[in-house]
Amino acid sequence: MSTDKTHKGFQTQWGFILASVGSAVGMANVWGFPSKLGSNGGGAFLLIYLFFIFIFSYVGLPAEFALGRRSRTGTLGSYENAWKSGGGATKGKIGGLVGWLPLAGSMCIAIGYAVIISYMLKALWTSLTGDLMTLDTATWFESFSLNTYSVVPFHIIVVVGTLLTLFFGAKSIEKTNKIMMPIFFIIFVILAIRVAFMPNGAEGYLFMFIPRWEALADPMVWIWAMGQAFFSLSITGSGMIVYGAYLGEEEDVVAVARKTAIFDTLAALVAAMVIIPACFAYNTDVGAGTGLLFITLPTILQDIPFGNGFAIILYVAMVFAGVSSLQNMFEAVLESLLHKFPRLNRKAVLVLLCVICLGFGIHMEAIYQWGPWMDWVSIYIIPIGATIGAISWFWIMKKEDLLFEINKGTYKKQGELWYAVGRYVYVPFALILCIVALCMKVAF
Repeated sequence: MSTDKTHKGFQTQWGFILASVGSAVGMANVWGFPSKLGSNGGGAFLLIYLFFIFIFSYVGLPAEFALGRRSRTGTLGSYENAWKSGGGATKGKIGGLVGWLPLAGSMCIAIGYAVIISYMLKALWTSLTGDLMTLDTATWFESFSLNTYSVVPFHIIVVVGTLLTLFFGAKSIEKTNKIMMPIFFIIFVILAIRVAFMPNGAEGYLFMFIPRWEALADPMVWIWAMGQAFFSLSITGSGMIVYGAYLGEEEDVVAVARKTAIFDTLAALVAAMVIIPACFAYNTDVGAGTGLLFITLPTILQDIPFGNGFAIILYVAMVFAGVSSLQNMFEAVLESLLHKFPRLNRKAVLVLLCVICLGFGIHMEAIYQWGPWMDWVSIYIIPIGATIGAISWFWIMKKEDLLFEINKGTYKKQGELWYAVGRYVYVPFALILCIVALCMKVAF
C-alpha cells in the first residue's frame, strides 16, 4: 500500500461491506442482473446464478480479500506475492506480469461503466427538471442512446467527480456508501411493493422464480449466469484485492464475504422484482437489455404518487452506487501502478486514468458500442480475470500461506474442505466455462 496519508482503512466492518456491495450494485445488479435474467430464461438463470454466488462468495471473494490484506497493495503486488509464495522470487516476478491481465480488465470495465453512469446522470438531470414524468420514455432513451456524443458533459462530470473522490481514499468511499446503499434498498423496496399490485405483475414473478428446466441444457445460460455472478460480486481478479488491502488483521474475511454476498444478492433480487414484473405489466420485452433500466423504470415512476421525488432520490443513489463501482476499479489500477512505480505521483496517475477513461468512453459513445462492450466485458473479461486470480491463489500460492491469511480473525477456521472447494470446484468450473465461452465466440 502506498504510504500516502489518504490511504486509511475502512473504519467499520459494515462500512467495508457496504462499500463492497456498492462496488457492484450500481450497474451489475440494477442494469446487468434483470437484463441477463430476462434474456436467459428467468428462473433457470436465477437458479444457476445463485449456485455460482454461493461458490464464489465462499471461496473466491474471501481469497481476493485475503490476498489484498496479505500484500497490503494492489493487483500487481498481490499476484507477485502469491506466486512468490509458491515458487520464490523468480516465480514472483512472473506473477507480477500475470497480474497485468486482470488489472487491464479493471480498466476496461471502468471505461464501459463510466458511459452507463453518464446515462444515469442524464436521467437524474431529467428528473430534476421534471421532464421525466411527462415524456415518452422509449423516445427519450433513443434520443441520447442512438446519437453521437450525446452525454459528453455528463460523462466528464462522472469521471472527473469519481477521481476527485479518490483523493480522499477509503474514508470517502465508506462515507458515500453508508448513506447511499440504504437509500438504494429503501427506494427499490417501495417500488417493488408498487409493482406487486400492477395488472399481470404476478406473471413476472412466475417467470423469475419458476425455472424452465430445459434451459439448464443451454451452455450459454450457464456462461451468462457465471459471468453475472462474477460481475455482481466484483470478483475480477483485481478490484476486491484493493478493498482487502484496507481490511484489518482481526477481520474474518470469510464472514465478511458472506455478508457482502447476501446483501449484494438481495439488491439484485429487489431490482429484478421491480423491473421484471413491470415488463409484464407494461407488455415490455424482458430481454430488452439496457432499455429495462431507462424505459421500464421511468415508466413505473410516472405511475406512482410523488414519482418525481422518488426518481430524483433513486437516480442520486444509483449514480453514487455507480461511482462507488468506478472508485473500486480506478483504485485497483492506481494502487498497482503506485506499488510498481513508487516514484509516480498519485494525483498525476489519477489525471492519466481520467484522460484514458474519457478518451475511450467518448469513442464508444460515438459508435454506440458501450452496450455490446459491457456484455463482452461481463462474459469474457471479468470471468477470465477472476479465473487467472483463482488459479494463482489455489494452484500457485502455497496452501499453508493462503489458509494462514484466510484464518486471521476467524472464529471458525477454514481448512481442507474450504481449500478443496476452491481448488477442485471453483477453479475448474470457472476455467471450463471460460474455455466454452471463448470457443463459442470463435465458432459464431
